[in-house]
Amino acid sequence: MISNSLARARKRDAAKLTKGLRGIFVYLVAISCLINVLALTGSLYMMQVYDRALSSGSVQTLIALSVIALVLFLFQGGFDAVRSRILLRIGARFDRDIAPTAHRVAIDMPRFGFSTTEAIERGRDVDTVRSFLAGQGPGALFDMPWIPIYIGFIYLLHPWLGALTLAGAVVLTLLTIASEVFARNISTEARQSAIGRSLIAESNARNAEVLKAMGFAGRATRRFAEANEAHLEMQSRASDLVGSFGAFSKVLRMILQSAVLGLGAFLTIKGELSAGAIIAASVASSRALAPVDQAIANWRPFVAARQAFARLRETVVALSQAVEPMQLPAPHRYLKVDRITVSAPGTGQVLLSDVSFDVMAGQAVGIIGPSGGGKTTLVRALTGIWPTLRGSVRLDGAELEQWPEEDLGRAVGYLPQEVGLLDATVEENISRLAEHDDSSGVIAAAEAAGMHDLIVRLPAGYRTPLGPQGMAISAGQRQRIGLARALYGNPFLVIMDEPNSNLDGEGEAALTKAIEQLKARGAIVIIVAHRPSALAAVDLVGVIQAGKLAAFGPKDQIIKPSLGAAAQPEPSKPMPGLPKVAGFGAQFEAERVSA
Repeated sequence: MISNSLARARKRDAAKLTKGLRGIFVYLVAISCLINVLALTGSLYMMQVYDRALSSGSVQTLIALSVIALVLFLFQGGFDAVRSRILLRIGARFDRDIAPTAHRVAIDMPRFGFSTTEAIERGRDVDTVRSFLAGQGPGALFDMPWIPIYIGFIYLLHPWLGALTLAGAVVLTLLTIASEVFARNISTEARQSAIGRSLIAESNARNAEVLKAMGFAGRATRRFAEANEAHLEMQSRASDLVGSFGAFSKVLRMILQSAVLGLGAFLTIKGELSAGAIIAASVASSRALAPVDQAIANWRPFVAARQAFARLRETVVALSQAVEPMQLPAPHRYLKVDRITVSAPGTGQVLLSDVSFDVMAGQAVGIIGPSGGGKTTLVRALTGIWPTLRGSVRLDGAELEQWPEEDLGRAVGYLPQEVGLLDATVEENISRLAEHDDSSGVIAAAEAAGMHDLIVRLPAGYRTPLGPQGMAISAGQRQRIGLARALYGNPFLVIMDEPNSNLDGEGEAALTKAIEQLKARGAIVIIVAHRPSALAAVDLVGVIQAGKLAAFGPKDQIIKPSLGAAAQPEPSKPMPGLPKVAGFGAQFEAERVSA
């Protein structure tokens, strides 16, 4: 039942890409028909001038024919302009409707193992489709179905001329099909090479300080140059292919036009055709084959737009939901982690297996363990960043998927291991880009993080722009603003991954105070830590080793306090059903004493 609902939802959402375009398409077809009928004006005008005005020597006839032709040409140009403006506005509307959806998917893609560059490409797909619609390609595609009009006109002048033009149209159509077949794979490879080049450029820019400090910026540049060379080679191959087909089609058109003139002259000599009909046939044959020639010239943008549209269709479908989650009461009782197994989205490797524990409101949990054991994976599962393969994470009994995303976001505060701030003001970062002014809530969160006094000393206080990635302030200040952001709105579940990695003594004191305040108001706090000072206010401790929850229980049972130099720390007492953590409690206590 759910699968059928999801299939219907995906079909419905995919239809959004072309919603409302059917009537516009019919209108464009009608306009294209008028444009192509009026395009016969030149042929008819030349035939009448040669066969009527010149033979009669009548200036009045010439003027009358010229005025009629001018009016018809103006109508043709007007309809052509209307078609172009409609296509331009379709592209703008497409961008307006789909770009936010593409950006929403781009935000989600990195947490599923995609690079930032691949995510940004989804936004560029919208630009590709819009640019194609605003170019010359769609006009050529709308004109191609009307080629039989010109061939029929030429056939009426003489069957042999019609047959010659038809043969040329068939050859050019075959060229178009060949261009599609050969360009498809090359265009895909060229796009992949462009993504590879952008990945290296993004990596180099992100690690600029390291490259400069340790002197291997030159080698990084050469690595980029190699990727750039591969990309240029693929681009050259694609351009050579399309250019070759385009050049051949132009030559074929010239040959065909000359052949029509030559055959027309032969038929005129034989008395089967008038002189005016020769010129009319030449102009009509040229106009008949122009859409095919133009389609070949615009084939790369067409292929790129088609591939981009297919990816955007996948993008829209990716956000489809069979059922919209119902609004639930704000959580306030407990967090239950029930036998969850989590894998890395990019590789599928299982990083966390069969983890279970319960935390009640007003409790703080410290998660410790060796590097690479699965602590950050647990955090990503608890916040819903990574989906679980098996098991569930529940707030007040409801799985995370049952909460509307914005409602869940208000209930969760998250401080990641690497704090990234938006290119916005301090206020906007702390308030999570709140659409309504909430100065009291922002100040309360900053005070809870011990950051208010530091913020007001900034050049513009809370309205100070932080720049890209928050580079206008220090790492410690970024971490504390990130903490204020996590505390904003009094969330029920606050999760912190290495919250004191960049903090000084004052910052750690503020962190401990914030945790105590969270517990006092009935929140749940999850803290991943390597430094023991971060666990001063926790009640429970869980130990993650090799992707397993090796122990979970009260802090004084998992980490025994030091009893003196001669005393040995008692072994940790795991919860029933959990394996004993050999030596880890002593190791963590030794780190605490040395700290």
